Amino acid sequence: MKYLLSVLFGAISYGVLSTIVVLAYGQGYQLGEVVGAQLLTGFILAWMLAFYTKQREQRKARTASNAVSPVAQAAEAAKALAAKLTWKSRVLLMLAGMPTAITGLLYYHSLRYIPASLAIILLFQFTWISVLIQAFSKRQRPKGVMMLALIVLFGGTLLAAGIMEDGAAQFNWIGIIFGLLSAVSYSLLILFSGKAVPAVHPAYRSAWMITGGLLLVFILFPPMFLFNGLIWGQLLVFGFLLGLFGAFIPPVLFAIGVPHIGEGMAGVLGAAELPVAVTMSALILNEHVSMLQWVGVVVVLMGILLPELKRFKGRSQRTMAA
Repeated sequence: MKYLLSVLFGAISYGVLSTIVVLAYGQGYQLGEVVGAQLLTGFILAWMLAFYTKQREQRKARTASNAVSPVAQAAEAAKALAAKLTWKSRVLLMLAGMPTAITGLLYYHSLRYIPASLAIILLFQFTWISVLIQAFSKRQRPKGVMMLALIVLFGGTLLAAGIMEDGAAQFNWIGIIFGLLSAVSYSLLILFSGKAVPAVHPAYRSAWMITGGLLLVFILFPPMFLFNGLIWGQLLVFGFLLGLFGAFIPPVLFAIGVPHIGEGMAGVLGAAELPVAVTMSALILNEHVSMLQWVGVVVVLMGILLPELKRFKGRSQRTMAA
């Protein structure tokens, strides 16, 4: 149960980000300042965790060496050497972390033009975009329950976005385009992040990946807020909250829970980000979310759950047959 809760709380943490970003925009802060402050906070927290992890591993190694045979010590040393980070691995991890920054930039920029409740709906289009990317890469057309899930997702998106009520003319198309681009970027992030040096400890992987994202943002948006005094105002609070709930807590909780519950169940629990984000935008930002839009949110969640329910049913049948 604790691993399920770990992934669930990680998803909930992601759900509060859009509300914090809109509040930061309301105080006059710009995109580069918001994302830069978030990743800088996440960078500091991630490296603190990495150094703590290294110290803990060294203490455990010293304690174990007193009670382990020389043969076992040699095996452990070989294992540690195999998982040791080379500079090539560091560069690969930093490159894999850059889509995180790109996703944040695109998603947060869309919040300048469209409501947070719509932006999160657009971000969640990564579900079917990921399916299409895999279909093209494997040259296989989605079949059966996956096609049904895509149709349900599309219908739920139309409802949740409010298009069925008010039409598409009311929306700012710049915001919609950036919201959809953030979904594409997030799909690529999912595709690449899990394949980048998987043998390395999650704490070290997270630290180097966020380092790559921070470098990219600082290249695109030079961090003048570090020198003009803005960082010591409310930007520090917003940056800390965004870094804590966006760049630190979720990766740590996912690293703890996902290996024990599997990627499928993690995807189901990760969908909790959607209703949390919509609820926060309605309660704190006072955005209007109609009953029909809430129905759309539920339909989108059903579209996400359908493939996993099919897999769960298949596993249950195989277990009973065995």
